[in-house]
Amino acid sequence: MTTGEPYPYEPPPRQSGSGGPDATPPPPRRSLTRTLVPLGVAAWAVLEIWLLTVVADTAGGLAVFALIIAGFVLGAIAIKRAGRRAWRNLAESLQHGTPHEAARSSRRSRDSGGGNALAMLGGLLLMLPGLVSDAVGLLCLFPPSAALLRRVTDRYFGQGMTEQIRIHRPDGKVVPGEVIRDKDKKGEKD
Repeated sequence: MTTGEPYPYEPPPRQSGSGGPDATPPPPRRSLTRTLVPLGVAAWAVLEIWLLTVVADTAGGLAVFALIIAGFVLGAIAIKRAGRRAWRNLAESLQHGTPHEAARSSRRSRDSGGGNALAMLGGLLLMLPGLVSDAVGLLCLFPPSAALLRRVTDRYFGQGMTEQIRIHRPDGKVVPGEVIRDKDKKGEKD
């Protein structure tokens, strides 16, 4: 049975004019990042497959299989070691008791070359099948290049994090307040 009325769940018909009251707005544009990241991942996958076929033509399929298995095993070992080191650092910081001591000990372990996130990223890249990911994973695990990567990432991401922490309101205003310590609550002054 038709009544001549439009279906209630369909959008209203577009008018031929550019801006009538019933005209639907154009769909939102996709950001450049959302367009380029999938293309970059696809290009990386094609490059990895191409390099593996070149190595397979040169050295044979068994050599490629051995490279993939060796990368997986080495990556698993790297992730396991980094996880154990992170767990040990957490246990040590919890034994200290105070958050300030825990932050100091985690900073000491990071400064002494114990960057667990970079080691885990390197292990994960080693576990992915491919030669480019293996090379980047080894760069993350090799101490001199890992220190350089850590410095570069701290320079670029560390400053942005500090700015985000300082800005509490969208207009940038600072909210006045005071710090109350446990000693002040009990009536003891510094």
